[in-house]
Amino acid sequence: MSTVSVARATTAKGWSSGQSLLLLTAATLLCLLPFCGRAFHIDDSLFLWCGQQIVRHPFNPFGFQIHSNGHLGPMWAITKNPPLACYYLAVIGKAAGFSERALHLGFLLPAVAMVLGTYRLAQRFTRSPLIAAAATLLTPGVLVSASSVMCDTLMLAFWVWAAIFWLEGLDAHRRSYLLASAVLLSASALSKYFGICLVPLLLVYSLVKYRRLGAWAGFFVLPLAVMAGYELWTRALYGQGMFGTAAEYAPLNVLHAGSHVLFYPVECASFIGGCALPALVLAPLVWSRKSIVTTLLLEGVALTAGLYLLRPHLQASANGMLIAQQWNTVGLEFAIYVAGGISVLALAATDLWQHRDPNSLLLALWVFGTFLFTAFVNWTINARSVLPLIPAVGILLARRIDGMQMTPGRARATIAAGLLLSGGFAFWTALADANLANNGKAAAERLVMQTRNAAGAVWFQGRCDFQYYMEERGQHAFDFDTTTLRPGDILIVPMGEFTGVRPPPPPFVSSVDTLEMPLQHSVTTFTAAMGAGFYSSRYGPLPFAVGKVPPERFAVYHMGALLQPENWHSLQP
Repeated sequence: MSTVSVARATTAKGWSSGQSLLLLTAATLLCLLPFCGRAFHIDDSLFLWCGQQIVRHPFNPFGFQIHSNGHLGPMWAITKNPPLACYYLAVIGKAAGFSERALHLGFLLPAVAMVLGTYRLAQRFTRSPLIAAAATLLTPGVLVSASSVMCDTLMLAFWVWAAIFWLEGLDAHRRSYLLASAVLLSASALSKYFGICLVPLLLVYSLVKYRRLGAWAGFFVLPLAVMAGYELWTRALYGQGMFGTAAEYAPLNVLHAGSHVLFYPVECASFIGGCALPALVLAPLVWSRKSIVTTLLLEGVALTAGLYLLRPHLQASANGMLIAQQWNTVGLEFAIYVAGGISVLALAATDLWQHRDPNSLLLALWVFGTFLFTAFVNWTINARSVLPLIPAVGILLARRIDGMQMTPGRARATIAAGLLLSGGFAFWTALADANLANNGKAAAERLVMQTRNAAGAVWFQGRCDFQYYMEERGQHAFDFDTTTLRPGDILIVPMGEFTGVRPPPPPFVSSVDTLEMPLQHSVTTFTAAMGAGFYSSRYGPLPFAVGKVPPERFAVYHMGALLQPENWHSLQP
């Protein structure tokens, strides 16, 4: 049988774009509908509280106070995201209530828009847009992020469609498309500040395409003006411009990192490789055996040398200590995900080298720009920050596949098997993340029942999702600055968290109970003991980890003596 290009081999005769869009819509719903009852998780509650605030005060989204890391403070000083996703939540909540199911169902729309937009965008870059869109959807980065009610998927949906309208508007010289792109770009930036990065990306693309500034450049004024107006509005409301404050806050992670910053690119590659999993799974198809072996050998030498040289600096951070102390268990997964990240960066670099045109430059800047932002600008390396490059990776994979020569049967089988393998693992990871979220809600329910007959007040510490469900059940967040613990009071503390969680000194505790909540899956997205830090690399260098997941534990401290705020810090062991 003669060989043909993979793009032709994987295109069924008579298969239309409309059928592809229907298939992608069905696949997106099939992947995400099982999580519509998932409990709120991590920072979901921050967006939820702002959405509820907007229902009460539409023009003051951050004008309230919450407890964060054991201290009461204004939301405008705590959140580092703009409010458009919160307004979207408010619309859904006002119409259907703020239940988990209603809000998750509402957030299916941006997920579907993002996947279909990737298909539409990919049509101008590759003969295999269905592969590009499928390689975007069937990733842990997308399925886990789209299962939340945070701003990331909404931002990316606006981003992709803004790029579509801009590129098509330039081609057809249609000002209405360029205006639509500017509006969508503004919406992307108001969903998450990273969205404004699309301005320089499209600007460079357009300059390379036309070799000069044109009337099209004037449309970039709109998103810049919108962000300037947002800055002035928040400054008038809260005494500080929130966009500027977020921009100042983000690089602090790098400025205080010292020599540990040398490890950030490798760590970022780990998150990219895990979150954009098809680039790793399909590596044997798109790269030669010699390239793979050479990469793995060089990677092994680099990681070993890097760990040895940086060990003293790594041990200065919780993240680095995990790498140094658990290298035998974390190291293998870390090396695998880093290899996937290298594959992603190599796809962008080789595509640019081979084509050297505005399209290849756009994709390369999209990938490398997100990589550099996540590694060196964002406050932490996490999956939410690498999410924006996943559609570009899907397109790059499809472009790489376009020119390959394989028999039709082998082409379809290999690509389908790789995408299904990635999708299966991604779904498994999203299930584990949902289990982790539901575990927090179940723990809150059990702890409330367990302490309902307490003689004194019941206080708790813990991150936002646990806080949401405890406060929903009438419990009180502990405040290091104002809370006095009296004999008979109870303090509930999640065990194993890094920030803002401290047990009371032993002399003031009469007894301690422990609630243990087992986790059902052998993969986890957010467990420091396994180096899994999907939501923040401060918990570990892996986007997710496979193995025996330890149960979550909650300590219930029964106070036996008076402990006041002024002597809390000095009494810490």
